Amino acid sequence: MLDVDAISTGYGGTQVLFDVSLRVGPGQVVALLGRNGMGKTTTVSAIMGLLPPWGGAISFTGQPLAGLPPYRVAQRGLGLAPEGRQIFPTLSVEENLVATSRPGPRWTLDAVWALFPQLRERRRSLGSRLSGGEQQMLAIGRALMTNPALLILDEATEGLAPVIRAEIWRVLATLKAEGQSILIIDKNLAAVMRLADAVVVLEKGRSVWTGTAAALAAAPAIRDAYLHI
Repeated sequence: MLDVDAISTGYGGTQVLFDVSLRVGPGQVVALLGRNGMGKTTTVSAIMGLLPPWGGAISFTGQPLAGLPPYRVAQRGLGLAPEGRQIFPTLSVEENLVATSRPGPRWTLDAVWALFPQLRERRRSLGSRLSGGEQQMLAIGRALMTNPALLILDEATEGLAPVIRAEIWRVLATLKAEGQSILIIDKNLAAVMRLADAVVVLEKGRSVWTGTAAALAAAPAIRDAYLHI
């Protein structure tokens, strides 16, 4: 489905990614892990067309993505819940959901309300009036309303209360059970490894380890070298 092959990119004249590769197959959950500043969000930005690759190739369902503007990438079937949520603060919950929605067989307002009942209760509230957890639910719901073949989640549980984090992980497990392909970045290693099928570890802008979540669980040396503070 998604193929990222040895991409490099950066900001201005500073290179951040060096030959990063990863794959996400149909119905697969892949975790992109690494310490802060290792290039995870930069990788997502390159995939989504927010940052042009300097080298390598990115394709989705066999079609190249490199060089496409972000809205064209989204139209190919990639939905992003970005780091920091980035909802529209002056639009209501419902307006946020429909503003960038695309018709599809799965995700409608009613489907999002069923997934996040709390959002239905706040449907008339402005984005700026929501709690951090509600904003995160809204960011995920907005991404789902594009009916994506691949859902990308960048720090979906960062800074949230434990009860809200648990709710987000429950929702992601539900999506996985329904066959939704997911690329996820998150610092909660235990929760990520329960959900993910495969893991890619970044270190200083390079993909230094790729394998199954089970293989990572059995490799404490890899976790200590690249993931623990």
